[in-house]
Amino acid sequence: MTKTKTAETVEFPTFDASKAADQVRDFAEKGIEQSKQAYAKLRTGSEEAQKAFESTYEAARSSASDLSLKGIAAMRTNAEAGFAHLEALVGARSLSEVVELQTSFLRQRFEDAVAQTKDFQSVAAKAAEEVSKPIKSAVEKTFKGAKAA
Repeated sequence: MTKTKTAETVEFPTFDASKAADQVRDFAEKGIEQSKQAYAKLRTGSEEAQKAFESTYEAARSSASDLSLKGIAAMRTNAEAGFAHLEALVGARSLSEVVELQTSFLRQRFEDAVAQTKDFQSVAAKAAEEVSKPIKSAVEKTFKGAKAA
């Protein structure tokens, strides 16, 4: 024979509403605190990103201005050299002098072109470094923060 339990012998856990309300309140407070922390991190991150983008924009604007000025200076130098060469050709007295002037002019133009190219490369490399510096710094800071967390 098996024993059967009746409702009189079985204990049911009692439900205390005050404890449940406290637990719900604690859970809600923890959720609110976590939300505040997440919002603060998001706000800080977005402010840092905005600063990085502003710095990047300013560096790009400055670098573009530098490159434009270098380009204008190179065009001016080339134009002046061309006009000076034309004046020299007009004043040439013989074919051999024209050939000598032309050879000298082309050699000088080639040397100037090499120097201008090196100058442009230098300015462009500096520009690329300055433009990428704020973003690079922000990314490094983010990864250091992620490693610490």
